[in-house]
Amino acid sequence: MGKCFQKLLSQRMNTFLEHTMAKRVAVIGAGVSGLSSIKCCLDEDLEPTCFERSNDIGGLWKFTETSKDGITRVYKSLVTNVCKEMSCYSDFPFQEDYPNFMKQEKFWNYLQEFAEHFDLLKYIQFRTTVCSVTKRPDFSETGQWDVVTETEGKLDRAIFDAVMVCTGHFLNPHLPLESFPGIHKFKGQILHSQEYKIPTGFQDKRVLVIGLGNTGGDIAVELSRTAAQVLLSTRTGTWVISRSSDGGYPFNMMGTRRRHNFTAQVLPSCVLKWSQERGLNKRFDHTNYGLNITKGKKPKIIVNDELPTCILCGTVTMKTSVKEFTETSALFEDGTVEENIDVVIFTTGYTFSFPFLEEPLKSLCTKKIFLYKLVFPSNLERTTLAMIGFISLTGSILAGTELQARWATRVFKGLCKIPPSQKLMAEATKKEQLIERGLMKDTSGDKLDYISYMDDLAACIGTKPNVPLLFLKDPRLAWEVFFGPCTPYQYRLMGPGKWDGARNAILTQWDRTLKPLKTRIVPDSSKPASMSHYLKAWGAPILLASLLLICKSSLFLKLVPEKLWDRISPYLISIWRG
Repeated sequence: MGKCFQKLLSQRMNTFLEHTMAKRVAVIGAGVSGLSSIKCCLDEDLEPTCFERSNDIGGLWKFTETSKDGITRVYKSLVTNVCKEMSCYSDFPFQEDYPNFMKQEKFWNYLQEFAEHFDLLKYIQFRTTVCSVTKRPDFSETGQWDVVTETEGKLDRAIFDAVMVCTGHFLNPHLPLESFPGIHKFKGQILHSQEYKIPTGFQDKRVLVIGLGNTGGDIAVELSRTAAQVLLSTRTGTWVISRSSDGGYPFNMMGTRRRHNFTAQVLPSCVLKWSQERGLNKRFDHTNYGLNITKGKKPKIIVNDELPTCILCGTVTMKTSVKEFTETSALFEDGTVEENIDVVIFTTGYTFSFPFLEEPLKSLCTKKIFLYKLVFPSNLERTTLAMIGFISLTGSILAGTELQARWATRVFKGLCKIPPSQKLMAEATKKEQLIERGLMKDTSGDKLDYISYMDDLAACIGTKPNVPLLFLKDPRLAWEVFFGPCTPYQYRLMGPGKWDGARNAILTQWDRTLKPLKTRIVPDSSKPASMSHYLKAWGAPILLASLLLICKSSLFLKLVPEKLWDRISPYLISIWRG
């Protein structure tokens, strides 16, 4: 009896120690997702050690003049595509005087402010490359990893209880030269967009840009100011939207809203598609500009304020996909030929890989279908490895990676559970087989709906906003949450990681949006109050009154047939009941 009691006590003590001891977590990469991972570890009383191969934080947002170190960096003129209120850390808003969309240097300053405010820099080992991450012999019991790193030629080995991979999507340039016959005959300059930094050196040259994503559009527009001519080749076409929407407000804040998400779920897909295309063509007809989506291709959207104007002015010429290259020219699929091309720039994206992982984990992690909620590999019996930031969303990647990190750290602590690996592998394998047989569409390369994905992760953590409850407790806040922009602060209103400043951040988000615009104030006291003012003041009371009227109306319609049966035709009664 005494031995049984001692064994039980020992087990309870071990369980207690597992939950109370600080677990060591290796964070690989100190970019946007790496910084949030460090902070989330600290929030959950974990011990992070971050390994960063460069000499500074920020990942691709840290501009350098060259890319000789093989690390992908932004080009100097890059401007963010998501406005500051929609793409900030959920408990650290941008300063109010920061522009809504900012150049890379300004955004990097924000990352630096974030790291300094939460004292994250002391947890980062710079100029340190991760060589290998392998399971410990007792992994099935402990979930621990052996991590080998190299710093200035010196190898080091350490044991970690968990690992967060934050190396990002933009690791290896994708340069599909084999898909372009004759490219090796071409005598001009060939480069990938990873090598592009500034427009110097392209003056008076004829430049062909291959690939029309955000990068392809940006580079084509910038070079159009100095090059003799820019040709922009695309296989698929794209929808082009501006950073500013109706009224001049940031398009993200006007479009990414819960009420729009609700409408999209209710409307038939054909109606939704028609409505979206009608809205996108309102600014300019994409067919007239050679930008319309090729039949049978997946629709995509890029953000570019100037591309339509450049096409209109003739400084950028749209072309179909390239069929073949000669020494100095390109033959296109539509039979046209462009002569005397000096430079070809491939903006054909990137591939990501994990050279420090061992097989079969290395290959499995490159298949998004085998990542549970795009975070946890399905084949691990212990959920102590998290892939942070390997997502493509219709909204802010920064906000998405932060929520991933919040969830992952709570899983590491045992506070959130995920299904067993056997079940996850069976589901993923079955899905893969159905895709291979053509019975299921492969959506792994598609962008995920921002609000749906964020809500899904937030539900796992317990931080998804309860909108109906908010309408009862705080109508003003609920109005902003449901009808206003879905800013990251919404995921700090309740549950684990609740931030006391979240409510105020939501209610003042438009103040921070308009602040940097108001650099010239012209007093005009005669100007009447705007409609938005009245909506903010009376919206919530009107909504509640409407709900009460609806409830009363439904009761009234139920009582009328009973009281006035003989006086109202059966036809009308049937309509009311229907």
